Amino acid sequence: MNENPTGKNDRNENLDLLVVGSGPAGLSAAVYAVRANLNVLVVEKEYRGTGQIAESDQVDNYLGLPGVNGYDLGETFLTHAKEFGVQFYEGTAEGFTNKDNIWHVQMADGSTIRAKTVIYCAGASHRRLGVDGEEEFAGKGVSYCAVCDGAFYRGKETAVIGGGDTALGDALYLSDLCEKVYLVHRREEFRGQAATVQQLQEKENVEILTSAVPAKIVGEQTVTALELKDGRSLPVNGAFVAVGMQPQTELLRGVVDLDAAGYVIADETGVTSAPGFFVAGDVRTKALRQVVTAVSDGANAATSAAEYIKKNWR
Repeated sequence: MNENPTGKNDRNENLDLLVVGSGPAGLSAAVYAVRANLNVLVVEKEYRGTGQIAESDQVDNYLGLPGVNGYDLGETFLTHAKEFGVQFYEGTAEGFTNKDNIWHVQMADGSTIRAKTVIYCAGASHRRLGVDGEEEFAGKGVSYCAVCDGAFYRGKETAVIGGGDTALGDALYLSDLCEKVYLVHRREEFRGQAATVQQLQEKENVEILTSAVPAKIVGEQTVTALELKDGRSLPVNGAFVAVGMQPQTELLRGVVDLDAAGYVIADETGVTSAPGFFVAGDVRTKALRQVVTAVSDGANAATSAAEYIKKNWR
């Protein structure tokens, strides 16, 4: 990514907009901001990162691009933004303060980026299961991304833990690779789509365990079993945890209003409780978190930021 050359401790005093995060929401916001003739910079903590979409093996519901690989789609978004002249900076935001109607964003390298507006698009991360052995065997049999790591378990036995669409999709994906897949859900009913549940029920190598609560992940050098609270022990080589997402909003406590789950309270405009601070993508309160809604969020938030600047600065 391109580092802005204006100096370490004082970057972009004339920025109209700082976008935090370069997933679909952030890149969409940046493109729309450039088209609105705003001076915009995108900050991303991972070099050439395009968000969680890069972990998706296949995206089937992005209109016009059925079956596209998630990584390729993210790279297409990134190329589009760069061709529009969007500037990027590799770094980690650590704090947000507003002084005299200017947002000051403290970076991990000790610098400060100043901008009239901010669009926060940092996304969400995988929730932890919270059982013994999970941290110990992370990367050694415990995974949070079946698409990323599934190939390592070809011909082996695995367990997928969770009951939502992600867990169901992971189990279906792994069923084509693994000798045996256990789908472990703590409740009797699944939250995910019934059609996917039916597909899994028809798979001979998938065993669905409901009302089953994980107690411990055990192993030696790598995972060897998943123990359940009812005393059963499932002999597996890998445990794929898919129990939801955690919004990356700890930095925003005291900056904007959050709901009980930690998501930023905002509608489709991206407007938050803090003037000039907008959000887009998985960090905000909404019913559907998909690539298409993230892209829409970015466009809406950039439009809101442009209107805010026009009203308050021009």
